[in-house]
Amino acid sequence: MNNQENDIIKLLPKRKKGILRIVFSRLFVFLLLIVIQFILTIMVLTWLDQHYKAVVMFEGILKITMIFYLFNCNMDSSAKLSWLLIIAVFSVTGSMLLWYTRREFGNNIVRKKSAEFVKTTRGMISSSEEAFADPDVTRSGMDDLCRYLSRTGCYPLFNGTDVTYFSCGEEKFESLLNELRKAKKFIFMEYFILDEGYMWGSVLKILADKVKEGVEVRVMYDGMCEITTLSHDYPQRMKKLGINCKTFMPLKPVFSTYYNYRDHRKILVIDGNVAFNGGINLADEYINRTERFGHWKDAAVMVKGKAVSSYTLMFLNMWNITEKEPVWDYLPKPVIPEKHSGYVMPYADCPLDDDKVGENIYMDILNRATTYVHIMTPYLILDGELESALKFAAERGVDIKIILPGKPDKPSAYALAKTHYKALTKAGVQIFEYEPGFVHSKVFVCDNEKAVVGTINLDYRSLYHHFECATYMYKTDCISDIEKDFLTTLKMCRPVTMESIRRNRFTYALRGNLLKLIAPLM
Repeated sequence: MNNQENDIIKLLPKRKKGILRIVFSRLFVFLLLIVIQFILTIMVLTWLDQHYKAVVMFEGILKITMIFYLFNCNMDSSAKLSWLLIIAVFSVTGSMLLWYTRREFGNNIVRKKSAEFVKTTRGMISSSEEAFADPDVTRSGMDDLCRYLSRTGCYPLFNGTDVTYFSCGEEKFESLLNELRKAKKFIFMEYFILDEGYMWGSVLKILADKVKEGVEVRVMYDGMCEITTLSHDYPQRMKKLGINCKTFMPLKPVFSTYYNYRDHRKILVIDGNVAFNGGINLADEYINRTERFGHWKDAAVMVKGKAVSSYTLMFLNMWNITEKEPVWDYLPKPVIPEKHSGYVMPYADCPLDDDKVGENIYMDILNRATTYVHIMTPYLILDGELESALKFAAERGVDIKIILPGKPDKPSAYALAKTHYKALTKAGVQIFEYEPGFVHSKVFVCDNEKAVVGTINLDYRSLYHHFECATYMYKTDCISDIEKDFLTTLKMCRPVTMESIRRNRFTYALRGNLLKLIAPLM
């Protein structure tokens, strides 16, 4: 253990405990300022509501106007119902809040840059010529998906790619360290969560060593880490090691929809030849070194070959948002591995455009499936379209199985998931809960020939509000490994039945049904 501790780096002092640490922290000041702004906003809106005679006409006109706007705007129907409820109960406050959130103050720069980069990068990488000449690709619908994805970015279809599947964080961690040690030119890392400990400390030690060898290292993580795991000056601490580090959408003490869109992606690219993708962040619970919700079940893939260029471009798209002069010169011709099979199509989903890429690809798999679709997801908070797609697939005879956590990380999300159990089970969808702990994998595997492994959960946050990415595979050798992992995990699960649904605790049912009223806005 002592030798292992010597092989890691920690940049933060050991955290002090106690109420005084919280009271005098930057987080406390940040939250206090947000609360003050929120209270002032509510006070003004409440004053308007209380002066009924002065504002009754304004309130009526505003309500009718906002309802008319709501019905004609481009928004998910479930979200529209939630907003109608809010406007019906809190006329002025609800109407103003709807207007404020639709204006999306604070996101204009990111939205503008993202749209600009879609145009700039669209032709930077091309699909493999052999792919569209293969009749199997046409039969599978991959060519249609590739054309669809070209609307939202540069996401070609590749052959000449080898994919390795990891059924847990421990497997990925070992391979990740080995590949990092081989880096010669650059290392790009983009993660939702970094947390100081053995996993991230081991990675950071290698990164620091690689900088000394002349390797360019860039690290980007989501701004929510400033609240949960890292200090606000962590990028400056990293810079002292020679690592170029950024926080995506760092937190600011301003009440804004800016915080709604988080970078939930997990991408690691090494020299343009190796990439990692999946649900595994860089924190000790992901390798079961620390326990939070029982055993942590996760999944990831390692990609080598032609398709790596897509992950490089995804990273650069996000990195360059805050750059004055974007640089794209990191797309070398990848080395094609001796062992490769099938086709790979990495893709990303941006919440600031009008395309629900993650959801549409999941529904395409469900709609084209003939034998089975097996799913692992930590959350099940569905809109009407995705729930209908799951039910329809099961009703036409496709074997639909979903594995969810047996020990949830968020009680509210668990309660919301249970509100879908009855309708899905009645339609023939089989739901299972992983008894040893928490399933964090985001996996679809279909008909022994298609699979998706990535960061996209089956919930509103992933499908509507987060920056996400995933790896779509067709007839790659690792698909049998993914299905094998699913079946192995299934043996450790308890089935959800109509009888077990009836035995659910009343408090869960009540909480879930109440939260479902505003689930699209959470």
